[in-house]
Formats: sequence, C-alpha cells, structure tokens
Amino acid sequence: MTAGTAPAERTGSRPVTTAWAYHLDGFVPMAQATLPVTTQGLHYGTGVFEGIRAHVVPDRAELAVFRLHDHLARFERSCRLLRIDLPHDVDELAGIVVELLSRNGVVQDTYVRPLAYKHRLLPGTPPGVSLRGNSDGLSVIAFALGAYSPEGGVRCAISSWARPSARSIPVRAKATGAYLNNALAVDEARAAGYDDAILLNDRGRVAEASTANVFAVRGTALVTPPPDADILEGITRDTVRVLAADLGLEHVERDLQPADLLLADEVFLTGTGLGVTPVVELAGRPVGRGEPGPVTTELRRRYHDLVRGRDERHEHWLTRVPVPRNA
Repeated sequence: MTAGTAPAERTGSRPVTTAWAYHLDGFVPMAQATLPVTTQGLHYGTGVFEGIRAHVVPDRAELAVFRLHDHLARFERSCRLLRIDLPHDVDELAGIVVELLSRNGVVQDTYVRPLAYKHRLLPGTPPGVSLRGNSDGLSVIAFALGAYSPEGGVRCAISSWARPSARSIPVRAKATGAYLNNALAVDEARAAGYDDAILLNDRGRVAEASTANVFAVRGTALVTPPPDADILEGITRDTVRVLAADLGLEHVERDLQPADLLLADEVFLTGTGLGVTPVVELAGRPVGRGEPGPVTTELRRRYHDLVRGRDERHEHWLTRVPVPRNA
C-alpha cells in the first residue's frame, strides 16, 4: 500500500503501491506481502500497529521521519500487552523503516505502518481465542499521505458510541481489534454530515476523537483529558505540550465535560495523521467564532515547520532519510 506518483487524498483516491514492503522476515515485493485467511489476528483482532509520518524536507530529496523511536517504543509496548514477541528491538525496527523508505524511493509525504499480529496456530494448539499457542508476525508498509485535514478545520459530532474502558481492553495500546469502536463512531458521524466524532468515556467525560487527542483552549491554557480518561497518550499530543511551553502557554490535564468544549475559546485535535487540526463546529454549534483560532493556528504552523526540519531546537525528534529517486 505504498504510494507511487500522487499523494493519497482524503476524497478517496487509492494510493498507488510502491515496490517494497517488509514482511515476516525480510523485504519482499509488495505483491508478495500477503497473509492467509487463517491468520489469527484477522479472526480475533489480536494485532497492534503504529502510524508514523515521514515528511518531505523542502528543496531536498530527503524525508524527515518524526519521532520514529518514540513511535516504535510505543509499538513495542503494545506488543507486550498482547503477548506478541517482536523479532527486533526498537533500534532494529527503526533501521527497517529507514531502509523501506530508501528502497521505495518516493519523495513525498509518507505514512509508515508497522503491524504485528498473531499469525498461525502452533502445532498441538486447538482453534480458539487465545494469546498463547500462536506464532507472531511482523509487517511494515508505507504509502503516500498528503494533506489529511482541511486548514479551515473540521466539524465534529459527540458520538453515541462510548470510548471503551481500560478495564475492558488495553486502551493505551494501538490494538487492531479495538478500532472497531473508532470505525463505528466515524461512520455514525459522517452519516450525520460531520467530519469526525468525539467519544466520551463510560463516566461521560471527554476521551478522544476517532484517531486523535482533544485539546480545549481557555485563555492562555491548553486543557486536555488525562491518561486515566481512557485515552491513547498520543505522541503528537506530547509534541504539542512542548510547543505550547515554547509559546508560554500553560498545559493542564483534567477531566473535560462536553460543555467544556462548547464553551472553549478554541478546540483542536492532534494525531499522527491529522497533525494539529482545528475543530470549528461541535454537535451543531460553532466553537468560538466558528473558525480556526489564533492559538491553534500558531501551533499548527509550528508543528508543520517542526516535522519538515525547520525547527533546530527539536532536531532530535527527526530521523532524516536521503531518498534516491527511482530506487
């Protein structure tokens, strides 16, 4: 699923596959990166994944992979929760990602997806739902991903689907099966004419959007739900915390009611795909003035510059990959 000549648009055009994927135990042509229908992760959702962005560095045949080791460290933690034994440590995984980008030779904004999963039943293991008695598989793919959200912001519904509790599933892991909840919320929101959904937890507090964390701006403070609100602690969420400090903004973690979002000066979402995206409407009501606010706009600009290598203060977050064209 890696892109060739044009970035994948949100309107639905399918990305053109590139030449290579990492699959099971080595690099293979993308067409050979297949799995049988008996794959255990397909039947029971017993897999984990990561989403990693690589952005084009302006005027250079180079990609800057953003917070690669942080993403892969979270990937490794997710694997541990599902008893998936990775055949590589974080540094080795980072090397696989770098080589995959170099092999494919695509100088476009790119999304990288490592995926680990329960693969096959081991000899003597009867069929059934279990994290034991299965072999483990690892695949890494990449595809072009351009602008994912409109600069003018998104319109969000409050979902009728609740964010699962950490007592039910490991919400701090990016587990494949858990994303059925996200898909149901997005489907409901888009059927009602919205772009995305904000989910509440089982206590009725704000948790997160379908694939993003939520921030409210009140004066000079950024307020976001704490980890025990059943959120995934996003890497972009953490990045925004640092950028906010650079601007002299206070960062507060506390429970948020839906009304707190409606009464906020600004609301925005953060995620690997979305970056920093303003919410201009929530549940049929305008947020603030119904347009991207100054704090969100400045954070969005700084994030954009950061991931493209224009912020030397945070250069340590970038893994630069020279990309030979037509590799």
